[in-house]
Amino acid sequence: MSKSANGILKKQSILPRIDGIQRDLIKLKELSKLPVEEFSLENNFVLSQFYLRRALEGVFHIGGHILSRIPGNRAVEYKQIAIRLGEVGIVSLEFAKGELKQMAGYRNRLTHFYADVTSEEIYKVVNNDLVNIEAFLASIKRVLDDPQKFGLSLV
Repeated sequence: MSKSANGILKKQSILPRIDGIQRDLIKLKELSKLPVEEFSLENNFVLSQFYLRRALEGVFHIGGHILSRIPGNRAVEYKQIAIRLGEVGIVSLEFAKGELKQMAGYRNRLTHFYADVTSEEIYKVVNNDLVNIEAFLASIKRVLDDPQKFGLSLV
């Protein structure tokens, strides 16, 4: 990383991903309203997996970008990104070690163990856990609104 990148967040690396995550959340909330039987139909189930995985990848891409701008905090593994975001105060440490780390693990499950994921499991996630993605986005909004508070700047 060049020295000039230290502390400088790039809006063009963050804002489009926030928009994408928000669009994915809208789609997931629509799918979550379906009765479980209809949700479990292949198209709905596959779409839910796709939107959820993409939203989670966006979360960790944003987290990785922020960490890469804080000296000594570059992280590549999603669970590591989750914990470091808590350690540097971007999210609460409790959220980082709990819900955010679980989100990292679930993204890995969706990506590497997709054949084991059931429609009932995804249905439960989209009906109970999307609030955690929203909480992450709220934390990122605080960073974008006052980056100096975190030793960062925004371009």
